Amino acid sequence: MSDVSKTDTDAGPAGGESSEGAARKFLSVRDLRIHFDTDDGLVKSVDGVSFDLEAGKTLGIVGESGSGKSVTSLGIMGLHSSERARISGEIWLDGEELIGAGPERVRQLRGQKMSMIFQDPLSALHPYYSIGAQIVEAYRVHNKVDKKTAKTRAVEMLDRVGIPEPARRYNDYPHQFSGGMRQRAMIAMSLVNNPELLIADEPTTALDVTVQAQILDLIRDLQKEFRSAVVIITHDLGVVAEIADDLLVMYAGRCIERGSSEKVFYQPQHPYTWGLLGSMPRIDREQTDRLVPVKGTPPSLINVPSGCAFHPRCPYADVPKDNLTRTERPDLREITDGHFSACHMSRAEREKIWTEEIAPKL
Repeated sequence: MSDVSKTDTDAGPAGGESSEGAARKFLSVRDLRIHFDTDDGLVKSVDGVSFDLEAGKTLGIVGESGSGKSVTSLGIMGLHSSERARISGEIWLDGEELIGAGPERVRQLRGQKMSMIFQDPLSALHPYYSIGAQIVEAYRVHNKVDKKTAKTRAVEMLDRVGIPEPARRYNDYPHQFSGGMRQRAMIAMSLVNNPELLIADEPTTALDVTVQAQILDLIRDLQKEFRSAVVIITHDLGVVAEIADDLLVMYAGRCIERGSSEKVFYQPQHPYTWGLLGSMPRIDREQTDRLVPVKGTPPSLINVPSGCAFHPRCPYADVPKDNLTRTERPDLREITDGHFSACHMSRAEREKIWTEEIAPKL
């Protein structure tokens, strides 16, 4: 049994205190697998992902497009069709297991106890109904109140997320809002029922840099106010640089590194994470070299490479002996307290490469 398997098994489901003073694991995902049958073969979109998230904390899930980030979030929300998706593993939300729960129970939790900000608010919002009407509907589904009370709540939330003249904008339609304002409206709708878990899937996609910062600041401020556990999904490490407490790096449907933001940013233990950091502009230190993208493209999730899925793109694939990177899939092992990596290189080999080759260029 690998180190991470022992750690995850011992952790138990979320929802209770493991010991006096211990942090509450509000969301706990165990060996989550989400596969899809297609005409071309079985797509292993998520293939054994595990993580925990405490109440009031933020987890950033990062990786390139096609790594399984959004599929993971939709699985937590129960939004995959049971006819198309093969889902196994465990998802514990505040002590309640969701995969084994019925669709009606998950529907009750969705929008009330857990909510999601989608990456494209223009397509997520209904074009035929006003912004206010959609927020009112989301509120009344879970609260037995009249329309007047619900409207007051909707206007209050529009104001809380920074939309000017909320009483007037309540009657506007999605196409009358700018991209940033639509995203704020989506956040208002997501938070209208004070959910304890908020998942933000690429919340700053297609927004300019200034608006991106405003949206991230808004999510951070609202999290402090509502004490929500937050999952932010992005392909850009820079987006979660300051807002996330912990980071999970995904590649080809699997977690290849996981740990606190500080450890993943300043002591990364996987060549893929090195590549992501090397392709990201840094403002906390002087940039001496040009940004270097990760070479190659992500693999097909139908035909994932044998061994380490990253080995066809990894410049250090030949460092481990006996051709391990091409023949044996590495376990996710604990490197230091709470910091995990799935790489065949020894810790000494990784630290030598990081110190001598990678870190000086970042």
